[in-house]
Amino acid sequence: MTILAMDQGTTSSRALVFGDDLRVQAKAQQEFTQHFPQSGWVEHEPDDIWTTSAATARGAIEKAGNPRIDAIGITNQRETVIIWDRKTGAPIHNAIVWQDRRTADVIDRLKAQGVEDQVTDTTGLLLDPYFSATKIAWILDRVEGARARAEAGDLAFGTVDSFLIWKLTGGRSHVTDATNASRTMLYDIHKGRWSEDMCKLFGVPMALLPEVRDSASEFGITRADLFGREIPILGVAGDQQAATVGQACFQPGMMKSTYGTGCFALLNTGTEAVRSENRLLTTIAYQLKGKPVYALEGSIFIAGAVVQWLRDGLKMIREAGETGPLSQEADRSQQIILVPAFTGLGAPHWDPQARGAIFGLTRNTGPAELALAALESVGFQTRDLLDSMRADWSAAGDAVLRVDGGMTASGPAMQFLADIIGAPVDRPENTETTAQGAAWLAGYQAGLCPAPEEYAKAWRLDRRFEPGMGQSDRDARYARWQRAVQAVMSI
Repeated sequence: MTILAMDQGTTSSRALVFGDDLRVQAKAQQEFTQHFPQSGWVEHEPDDIWTTSAATARGAIEKAGNPRIDAIGITNQRETVIIWDRKTGAPIHNAIVWQDRRTADVIDRLKAQGVEDQVTDTTGLLLDPYFSATKIAWILDRVEGARARAEAGDLAFGTVDSFLIWKLTGGRSHVTDATNASRTMLYDIHKGRWSEDMCKLFGVPMALLPEVRDSASEFGITRADLFGREIPILGVAGDQQAATVGQACFQPGMMKSTYGTGCFALLNTGTEAVRSENRLLTTIAYQLKGKPVYALEGSIFIAGAVVQWLRDGLKMIREAGETGPLSQEADRSQQIILVPAFTGLGAPHWDPQARGAIFGLTRNTGPAELALAALESVGFQTRDLLDSMRADWSAAGDAVLRVDGGMTASGPAMQFLADIIGAPVDRPENTETTAQGAAWLAGYQAGLCPAPEEYAKAWRLDRRFEPGMGQSDRDARYARWQRAVQAVMSI
């Protein structure tokens, strides 16, 4: 068995080749340029997404010794919007990235109209620029002739998975999976289809939309010239849902949190679509054999990106891996609080206008203290999410948090996470859970990977971080964080 997983992320494209028992045989990665046309705007060149994805796929296959690939699984940055010409395949605008806040004024107007409950009832989501719908409308209204072409069926919309599948299949497949569809603010997660009401509300012609399939399904066959032969694409899931699968969180009450550019925590709620009373999202965790499994999700916009800011913005470090050791040199008595609301605040606050701030600065504050505050900001934000989940659903109370993503390599960051949430944090042996989830979906559809129950038995623990902070200290530190968050929401 050999499966190629294409993992297209916000700042880089990656590809991994998995062999028997889903063990990684080879990997390749390329970063690509981020574009910031205005404050709060984030774009990608669609061609960069495609070329780096294709190049890393070829690179990983070559590193693995050019094995025969049985199937391809795709996982991707979610909510990011690409619209292209159906005949030429040429995008009509740069991709508008999930982090982008340009449609905040549209969201404010819709909230004022009192439609948020209708949106949440249908899609499980809250009104926010984060999701795809208002981004789609923005492109259609600003690219000359785009809306008329969309209504005529000449254009196609896709999240990144759909765009990659279109390119991989030479334009033969315009499809997505249920997890990605559930992030557009256009999909009825209860009826399992695109919502005419939501499309009308947001001004999105239904002719633009891809066909929605299970996460393990037949999505198309690649062009033979790409990898030397045609290969079936059999698994697709948005990156956070793929990580949920990769972490084998198949049972209700299981929870995972992925620390990449942002941080995303998903709590499996089974066949019940739990409506959050604490401004979390209700989303599809995965869908197999036509049956959706739901999750509560909390989304943090800035996690690993705060380390990138230390490196690229402040020039404090040369490599991300320096952050942990530098933080250990900090004067902990200063208790600096960094709220990294660079592009607004996600769950449970959902304030697109909030901006970042640092509290508690002294004359002696230096790089070490800022590095520590940056790492701790991720733990504090995770506590925000977990507290909301516990309030929404009683089964979350005893959850052990399974973690993955680049930041989990930092022992100090994971220990603080366990300390501040007051619960164990489990780091798996294999931290490539997002790509592994996509690979398992493809392998499961191909009949090469075991059923969920058997696959879950193969999950292996690397290290469990137990909370060691006293309750009074935990409460006091979290209270300071909450005051800081309220301050940035009031600016």
